Amino acid sequence: MAAIHQAVYRRASSLFCRLHSTYVRKMRYLNELKEDNSLCRQAQTSGTFYLFHNLAPLLQQVGQKYLVPHLSAAEMKRILEKFKETEQWIEKSVLIGCSDEHIPRFALDLGALEKSVIESELKGSFTDLRKALFVVDEKDSPLLASAHSLLQWHDSHQYCSKTGQPTQKNVAGSRRVCHASGITYYPQMSPVVIILVSDGSRCLLARQPSFPQGMYTALSGFCDMDLLLQEGKWLKKGNDEERQNCSIHQLYIDKAKNVSDASKGGESVEETVQREVAEEVGLEVESLWYSASQHWPFPSSCLMIACHALVKAQQAEINMNSLELEAARWFGLEEIVEGLKRPPSSSKQDDGSILPWFPPKQAIARQLICEWVKQQTSQPA
Repeated sequence: MAAIHQAVYRRASSLFCRLHSTYVRKMRYLNELKEDNSLCRQAQTSGTFYLFHNLAPLLQQVGQKYLVPHLSAAEMKRILEKFKETEQWIEKSVLIGCSDEHIPRFALDLGALEKSVIESELKGSFTDLRKALFVVDEKDSPLLASAHSLLQWHDSHQYCSKTGQPTQKNVAGSRRVCHASGITYYPQMSPVVIILVSDGSRCLLARQPSFPQGMYTALSGFCDMDLLLQEGKWLKKGNDEERQNCSIHQLYIDKAKNVSDASKGGESVEETVQREVAEEVGLEVESLWYSASQHWPFPSSCLMIACHALVKAQQAEINMNSLELEAARWFGLEEIVEGLKRPPSSSKQDDGSILPWFPPKQAIARQLICEWVKQQTSQPA
């Protein structure tokens, strides 16, 4: 019996090592492409390309499915020749990953070329990213999000903020350099907390005016670098008297850990969670815990840090900040479970009313909601 266990252990260890080494080799190969312009330029001749037009990705509809076409270098050459463009266009592409077989993946924005001609030639359509992320396969969503963010970053960092001189990207697109000042710029993500607030038996969801009709989601907000702590209260810098006098913005956060650090500049994740909940719905967070993180391309390349937060049930009256939100309310378990089953298309009733629905499975907000449901249903009666 011991011999059998040892054989099984060796086989499992061997499999783990193979998977691990595949990942390590892949990451090191990508790093080499980022650091070696010649190697990356060579990789462009054997890689595949995701196409965008003014940051909208190209999709192909096959039946009820939406596919993301991967064009070979030869196909890219053919498309460019149709527009009488040179292969130097390929230099504008950015590296977004590679397959386990080390086939590099690039993204290229053809916004300067005629959109309808490309769509006709490739039998697809350039689709707004907000829609594309929720209709393509789950494995393609992260690549499209990363590609969009990287292409957008390059478009907005073509000039040095110190000298005003043009910056130049490396072949992989992992950085830009101002040769006049010697400054190297790297793509960055802005940290954003997304918080599912609960009072123990209900969870709080909200919506902004810009949301699709009926959609509710978790609270969220950027980690702030522009805060001061005055007399035990969170206040944003500036002369906006209306904002400073608003009671929502003056709630005490007595349970904040290391709260004095706020006067030194940026917030921690914990401090951001507490402030956002206080600002948006007028509640004090009693405890919180981290769930997961996700890159999100809106509004401009964010790192979504997902957390659960608990407030006291006896202090759970919502005082909504109407400058931030259109609606915010508590949802019971039954209503959440029904909402998770409801697609957006079926949320409108015969009388014109809209039933609540929640973000699709690709969004980390839905993961938070599902975790809350699991936690509620696993509790002893």
